Amino acid sequence: MDIWLNFFVVSALLVTVTAEVYIVTMEGDPIISYKGGENGFEATAVESDEKIDTSSELVTSYARHLERKHDMILGMLFEQGSYIKLYSYKHLINGFAAHISPEQAETLRRAPGVRSVTRDWKVRRLTTHTPEFLGLPTDVWPTGGGFDRAGEDIVIGFVDSGIYPHHPSFASHHRLPYGPLPHYKGKCEEDPHTKKSFCNRKIVGAQHFAEAAKAAGAFNPDIDFASPMDGDGHGSHTAAIAAGNNGIPLKMHGYEFGKASGMAPRARIAVYKALYRLFGGFVADVVAAIDQAVHDGVDILSLSVGPNSPPTTTKTTFLNPFDATLLGAVKAGVFVAQAAGNGGPFPKTLVSYSPWITTVAAAIDDRRYKNHLTLGNGKMLAGIGLSPSTRPNRLYTLVSANDVLLDSSVSKYSPSDCQRPEVLNKKLVEGKILLCGYSFNFVVGTASIKKVVETAKHLGAAGFVLVVENVSPGTKFDPVPSAIPGILITDVSKSMDLIDYYNVSTSRDWTGRVKSFKAEGSIGDGLAPVLHKSAPQVALFSARGPNTKDFSFQDADLLKPDILAPGYLIWAAWCPNGTDEPNYVGEGFALISGTSMAAPHIAGIAALVKQKHPQWSPAAIKSALMTTSTVVDRAGRLLQAQQYSDTESVTLVKATPFDYGSGHVNPSAALDPGLIFDAGYEDYLGFLCTTPGINAHEIRNYTNTPCNYDMKHPSNFNAPSIAVSHLVGTQTVTRRVTNVAEVEETYTITARMQPSMAIEVNPPAMTLRPGASRIFSVTLTVRSVSGVYSFGEVKLKGSRGHKVRIPVVALGHRR
Repeated sequence: MDIWLNFFVVSALLVTVTAEVYIVTMEGDPIISYKGGENGFEATAVESDEKIDTSSELVTSYARHLERKHDMILGMLFEQGSYIKLYSYKHLINGFAAHISPEQAETLRRAPGVRSVTRDWKVRRLTTHTPEFLGLPTDVWPTGGGFDRAGEDIVIGFVDSGIYPHHPSFASHHRLPYGPLPHYKGKCEEDPHTKKSFCNRKIVGAQHFAEAAKAAGAFNPDIDFASPMDGDGHGSHTAAIAAGNNGIPLKMHGYEFGKASGMAPRARIAVYKALYRLFGGFVADVVAAIDQAVHDGVDILSLSVGPNSPPTTTKTTFLNPFDATLLGAVKAGVFVAQAAGNGGPFPKTLVSYSPWITTVAAAIDDRRYKNHLTLGNGKMLAGIGLSPSTRPNRLYTLVSANDVLLDSSVSKYSPSDCQRPEVLNKKLVEGKILLCGYSFNFVVGTASIKKVVETAKHLGAAGFVLVVENVSPGTKFDPVPSAIPGILITDVSKSMDLIDYYNVSTSRDWTGRVKSFKAEGSIGDGLAPVLHKSAPQVALFSARGPNTKDFSFQDADLLKPDILAPGYLIWAAWCPNGTDEPNYVGEGFALISGTSMAAPHIAGIAALVKQKHPQWSPAAIKSALMTTSTVVDRAGRLLQAQQYSDTESVTLVKATPFDYGSGHVNPSAALDPGLIFDAGYEDYLGFLCTTPGINAHEIRNYTNTPCNYDMKHPSNFNAPSIAVSHLVGTQTVTRRVTNVAEVEETYTITARMQPSMAIEVNPPAMTLRPGASRIFSVTLTVRSVSGVYSFGEVKLKGSRGHKVRIPVVALGHRR
């Protein structure tokens, strides 16, 4: 009896373990593209770039109809209790997410009416002075009525780790009253503990999505919070970059580092939490969040999230439930900004591929923090440390953590990390500068600079020095705010200078114990930033092109990334319980880097463009941002990119469009671009249909639309860039521009290319009335096959001062 009972328990466990989350798409159109035809249900389809009217009875009844069909197929195929349906997707794709076994997934694959069955896969987070750097307060905000109107009535949706609603960056009191938002219909969840809403007049929607995470057994309500509360910090940071209030004092450890502001400080925030602190997130939850955001009526979507790896069943980068849902969002008129990824500086590391998405690379802006340590022998060692200085005109004794141990037995605790004050002798440290070692523990996150600060304070140290003795390639050293004097010496040769000086100055007995500490030093003031004219530069970690069309990494005929925006050492809001960065646990602000930080810059700037041009399509906004961007730095030199040298140290090289796309965003120019390269749903389908290797059946599975091949080649997609990945002989591509200025203007068109490629444009000039569109062609000819891409540009210079520029990349092949 017991044996049988155990057998059943084990069997039940096996069933539970083998069940996984799958995303299933069905035949039949979602709400956004249903043109009628099903008995009793009228059309709900929208034109390209048009919002869904979710309050209409037509939409709600068709939505109920789709959900009933999802429930029906599951109920017909499987026994009650053998599956869990997690979500019904009705607005942007027609399908559902379910927790089922691989055998049940196979049954669904063969079932009539089922288009695709994809096993869920994980996503990850792609982890402020920038308004001034971008010229927003002087050049952009005044045109929209000042900072207190910048982004007014625009709703930015954030699919991220939630929000800390009590932060002053998101407060709505002491602000100009907000008006009603008739176009936004999002819900506000309550905090399960306080029963208070997560919303105020600034935060207009707050929901969380975790059904797939729960089904996968990854969700822990004590850590992850079953609410929109940010348990990580990342979501609060990204929301504040895009839409945080203006002029928030950025105080930490009693020092004010300036005033924080979002790009569009009057824009409203809608929170769709689908990322969690320990495991990232699941596509099924992210798709549900995006579907809900578009249903609710957001204008802009900010996505600082990317897939861990490609879904197993999908060959094409552009076609999976995630990208297909975003295609639906763009069809509904929502502008989507997505982080490019943090896999740089290596080629083909992008995690954002599709033409309907604006893919954002990360730049280093002009603000750098530096500090120095002056030794008793007069040597000055450069380092980083956001800290006050030791007292002026005074030197302090230096003591190494390894020389002030209470007991030799504590060496098992890695005492040189300075993470545990209880293992060090306070009498020997008090009033002195403590020397600590920057070990691998800091790289993996089991040690933090914040803990070093706490140790030094607890022991009464005058300050601390963290010494990097060896460095692995790619280690990123960021300055960390400190309440007491402190510095990180990142250059190994400078660290050796310090260690040599310390050893020569410190006398020891025959056992190695210190008899007298004679090494001295002082720490400089690292609180004030140094402004550099060499900015912007492409950050080392920022993912690089070329873009790929499939997961065997074949090059796509589409340039990515699209645009460059600040993403290095960005100050913004943090939540006190955020753990994404160990150095900022318990803090209200954080200074962090990543393309995660770059994407919300573009989301916020897109809100400003949308505010000025409310009728523009997502493609028009993207075009305005790209064609007005800059490819020179503050000093007027061509943009540079951080890259590894042969010795694996970081160096600067000339940047290419595979690093920065069209260039670094220039918000004031984007408000008045002169011309736009517009595109809509049919154009995106044309791009998919003409891309070699994409199966028309696969396209139909995700779009419910038959292929149209009028575009002839994907390079003819009307992007504000040109990419030809396999150029043999000569190829002509076309582009269509529309005059969005209020006056007639004549444009002269010129082009240049690197010597291995010839380029010609036709016509050489054209005149466009307001609202008129014209087509021009660009002919590329291979002069010599070099095996590497050639780069160039097409410029359209207007008679009334507008300047429009698009990058060109092409790879020549032999016949």
